[in-house]
Amino acid sequence: MNKASFAAIGIQEDLIARLSEFGINEPSPVQEQSIPLLLEGRDVLAASQTGTGKTLAYLLPLLQNINPEQRAVQKMVLAPTQELAMQIVREAERYGAHRGIRVLGLIGGAAMKRQIDKLRDHPQLVVGTPGRIRELIGMRKLKMHDVSTIVIDEADQMFQLSGAGEVTKIVSSAQRTRQLVMLSATIGPEIKALAFKEMKDMAEIGIDPGVMTTQSLEHHYVVAEERNKIDMLRRVIRHYNPDRALVFVNTNDDISDIVGKLNHLGLTAASISGDADKVTRSNVLAGFRGGKFRVLVASDVAARGLDIENLALVVSFDPAFDSEHYVHRAGRTGRMGRKGLSVSIVTEQQTFIMRKFAKELNISLQEREMFAGKVFAADEARGPARSEGNGPRREGTATRSEGTSAHREGSAGRSEGTPARREGITARSAKPPVRTAGVEPDAGTVKRDEPTTQEKTIAPTGGELRRDPQRSVNPAAPTGKRSSNAERERERKNKGAPKWLKNKTPRGDGQ
Repeated sequence: MNKASFAAIGIQEDLIARLSEFGINEPSPVQEQSIPLLLEGRDVLAASQTGTGKTLAYLLPLLQNINPEQRAVQKMVLAPTQELAMQIVREAERYGAHRGIRVLGLIGGAAMKRQIDKLRDHPQLVVGTPGRIRELIGMRKLKMHDVSTIVIDEADQMFQLSGAGEVTKIVSSAQRTRQLVMLSATIGPEIKALAFKEMKDMAEIGIDPGVMTTQSLEHHYVVAEERNKIDMLRRVIRHYNPDRALVFVNTNDDISDIVGKLNHLGLTAASISGDADKVTRSNVLAGFRGGKFRVLVASDVAARGLDIENLALVVSFDPAFDSEHYVHRAGRTGRMGRKGLSVSIVTEQQTFIMRKFAKELNISLQEREMFAGKVFAADEARGPARSEGNGPRREGTATRSEGTSAHREGSAGRSEGTPARREGITARSAKPPVRTAGVEPDAGTVKRDEPTTQEKTIAPTGGELRRDPQRSVNPAAPTGKRSSNAERERERKNKGAPKWLKNKTPRGDGQ
């Protein structure tokens, strides 16, 4: 089946020429389906995997339908994060500048007075985060009566971060005849509720059932102990050797520590987090795109919607919170049909999360092990490991092997002390002989195979001794002497008594 061209789906020649300058010659499936509908003015709810060209799917129709001569805001794009909003601004300027279209980014964290001043220049396309746009509408600095199209990009993330309230208020402030477009990698209940409420003559664009990530992506995971995850991260980056790698971390507190350790290991790294200001994050992203450093460490919020060209490797230093977060992480690579790799570093106890993601996303998420500079599938690695006794399993999971070795050394150290401890226990367990009336113990050391006087049984009726099956006679004791009354009384009382009481020497018994 022949692929459609941009001209066949309605894109004008000047935009096609501009696309060609950046190596884009054919529309992606989501662009092929959505662009004709958007050019017709239909409301669209589009679900597509991250990295399939959703941004151009709505930007090209927006730019084509803007009238550069009209000095008013005509089109609006809402984005969940500052980084994604500014990224959309750059794309819009790239393809719309030759038409004289003015684009303005309105994001939180930037000086509001400066943004208000730029609104006086009458931009035709506004891109921003819901909070700042809602604030400017409330101040009557941003006029909505000429806005004919509102696009909600990454809608699922938008509702997670801002809630549906801000978005609904913005949509309601525009004309009732406006066009509404919602795009997302996943379609949740809030998105569907807003779509059914606000959209008219809605067209739905879907993805293959159960397929949430692009087919050009590979998904792997490696197992490491928590204390050795930094070293495993180093090994993963060194092995795959990408020009740039994006590393996701679950908590902001860990980001600076990871960046410091990577730089110490010779991997140039920097970070962005939700706590950083707009200027810092913009500078870091510019440096990453420009190749000033190789590894970018980020939280999910800071890296939402990032589009880094030719990003070949994404690493989850911590496993994603859920399958949706995993989709957005993995979607930073393998964009527009290019090959990409997503690697998660997990502990042995976290491997069940990988199996869960594989099932929920219907993807092949396989374990890999590293040995001697090579990567093996887990099943392949275990064969040599069993036969040679020192195979990839132990080496690949440096975490487990090193931890096990240390544990064994510690165990060895403890076992060396065991004999002494056991000797001490034996020495304490040896009990001194018990004196009985008229009987003196042997002066020599008590030996284990020599009976003690406490093992002697006195015949109640005569001088002849009888052996109890459990006891032996002390040869040092006289054999013909009749037992005393005190001794017979003690024997009588000792029947059925606990051992400690039987061995207790009575007071005033001839000692």
